[in-house]
Amino acid sequence: MTTGVRRRMGVEERRQQLIGVALELFSNRSPDDVSIDEIAAAAGISRPLVYHYFPGKLSLYEAALRRAADELADRFREPHEGPLGARLLRVMGRFFAFVDDHGPGFSALMRGGPAVGSSRTNAMIDEVRQAAYEQIVSHLGIAAPPARLELVVRSWVSLAESTALIWLDGRRIPRAELELQLVHDFAALAAVSAAYDAEMAGILVRILADEPSDGPFGELVGRLAGLVPGPPAGG
Repeated sequence: MTTGVRRRMGVEERRQQLIGVALELFSNRSPDDVSIDEIAAAAGISRPLVYHYFPGKLSLYEAALRRAADELADRFREPHEGPLGARLLRVMGRFFAFVDDHGPGFSALMRGGPAVGSSRTNAMIDEVRQAAYEQIVSHLGIAAPPARLELVVRSWVSLAESTALIWLDGRRIPRAELELQLVHDFAALAAVSAAYDAEMAGILVRILADEPSDGPFGELVGRLAGLVPGPPAGG
């Protein structure tokens, strides 16, 4: 972060600097607790100059959220190579790294923060969720997802979001465990849906056919098998 250093910048360069400073402050504290004076001091400029580039804290907050939303959506991008379980695990690793680094900012983005009720803020949140949904569907190689698959993927994206928000309150479960658990959650949601629908069953069979036994999905099968009691002794 730049502190107490004044230098001449172009308009767009200064705007981007202020967005970066605000995002860093919002990432460590609730946006409600960050003042324009603090943002100005961190950027090395005067309070009136902040208002020269942004009409108010809300507009600067929304610009910072826009950058955060774009970065978060990018965390779901993954090359279409290798088993799906390993891909999802890498995605969850990047997703939780963002959550870990930008805790209050992530909470503000997903819960609305001081911009609650802002149509622009709500639209950003919806864009992140839609981008995540489209990325996951693209990994399944299905151009027109059936209704049950859409339900599975959207439910999983929502689960990842709510899990991250709860995890931020104390971080009481190791991050790596939650990342793997969410990959397992995806498989579990797909499996339950497959039990009710032949088309979903076909999609699940195709997914599992490419999964190695030592991959995330194979590990889930092993964990579940360990929960099933064996036959009675002498039976």
